[in-house]
Formats: sequence, structure tokens, C-alpha cells
Amino acid sequence: MADTPQSLENKVALITGATSGIGEMLAVELARRGAHIVYTGLANSTQIDALNTKFASSSGPALFIPADLSAPGDATALVTTTEAKLGRVDILVNNAGVQHVEAVDSFPTDKWDLIMAVNLSAVFHATRAALPGMKSRGFGRIINIASAHGLVASPFKSAYVASKHGVVGFTKAVALEIAAEANLTCNAICPGYVKTPLVDGQIKDQAAAHNMTEDQVVSDIILAAQPNKRFVEAHELAALVALLSGDDGRSFNGAALSIDGGWTAR
Repeated sequence: MADTPQSLENKVALITGATSGIGEMLAVELARRGAHIVYTGLANSTQIDALNTKFASSSGPALFIPADLSAPGDATALVTTTEAKLGRVDILVNNAGVQHVEAVDSFPTDKWDLIMAVNLSAVFHATRAALPGMKSRGFGRIINIASAHGLVASPFKSAYVASKHGVVGFTKAVALEIAAEANLTCNAICPGYVKTPLVDGQIKDQAAAHNMTEDQVVSDIILAAQPNKRFVEAHELAALVALLSGDDGRSFNGAALSIDGGWTAR
């Protein structure tokens, strides 16, 4: 593994929301490059066993830590538990996210609070907990998975858009605070639509709500804003995270990197 391009051998990577979709692909790629994977997400014991095998690397077996990221203490404990078990967190990927689509005047307040807690507040709590150790060791990578909706808005997604704009702003503020530190960076990635179970669910819901076929939803609603008219591939996103995680990414700091087929170029 040492001769793998952009090797992450012996780095400890903590990834939230890694039991499916984008997070799972990120964990696979960082493990392929040698990182020791620590992760959380929604999964049963059978799924966790399979993921532990999938995420194992030359640095050791993967470690699953259960957490409710809507609870501030759990987000902090993810970091402190990782440090207690493995000695450090070198790479923190704040990926976990939730969504609800509804007009703002009928948007459930509990859904708003949940989205803010998981999508934004958990990013703060995990980052706050990870930074002291990163500073003391002189290396750290904080990578926040935001969204194209962290840069532009869409109707009926007020909480999600607000939370992802918050993630981008938080990323920039942290980046400025740590800019003088040795080899510490904080960046956000803003993908367009990635084909994940979450998006599959949205497609089905939209098809039912608008009496459309799923193909029509994909072409006329989901990908209408993406000029290249295709989903972002999870492996493309994983390659960008891997770049930011290693030495080749040390001059990226405070960036909100679009990977959206031209969506936010409009």
C-alpha cells in the first residue's frame, strides 16, 4: 500500500454517515489508500460486520462507533472515542446528512431542528473536538460534504439549503482560523446529485407526488439543473476527498469545491 499514489498509510480517518451511499464509497477509497477507517451511520450488526470487512486496510481493521448525530454529545464522543482507541483523528469527513422536502409555511419544526442538528451542528461539534489533537500533532484534514445547495437554493428545501450554506460558511471560518497552523486544512465539497439510496427515495416520492415516471423525475426535476444531465459518480467524489486528505491537498483551504456538472456555473 505504501506505493499507492497519494498514500494515506497509517492515517486515521473518521467518516460520519458511512454505512451507505456517499459515505460508504468515501470509506472504501480512503481504506484503499491505506487509511485506518473509523465510521458511524445507520446499520444493523450484520451490515456492520460486512462493512468492517469492506473498510479494512493495511493500517488495520475498521472500527464502527454508534452515534446519534442529532445529539451534540454523541458528535463529540465520536472524536474522543476514536482518539482513545486509536490515538488520534487525522482526517475528519463530516458526511452525514438528512433531508426533508416541503413548503416553508408547512415545514415541520421538528424536521427543521433535526436537519440543522445533523447537517450543521454535528459538523461544529466534531470539528471542535478534533482540532486540538490535530494542532498538537501538526497534521489535520477536515472535509465537510456540503452540497450544490450550499451555494445555490431550490424551493421546498429551506432547511437543507440553510444547513448546507451554514456548512460552507463554517468551513471558511475554520479555514481562516487554522491557516497559520502546520499542515491543517478545512474544505467543503459541494456535489450535485449523486445516485444514492437517499436520492432513489426522493425520485420515488417525486414520481408519486407529481404522477410522473421515475425517468421523467430524473430528467425533468432531479437533473434539470445539472447541464451535463448525469449524476455525479460516487467514485468521482471519493477521488476528490482522497486528494484533499493527503499531502497533495495541503494548499486547499477554505475552498467550497463544486462537483456538479456545471450546476452552479449558471
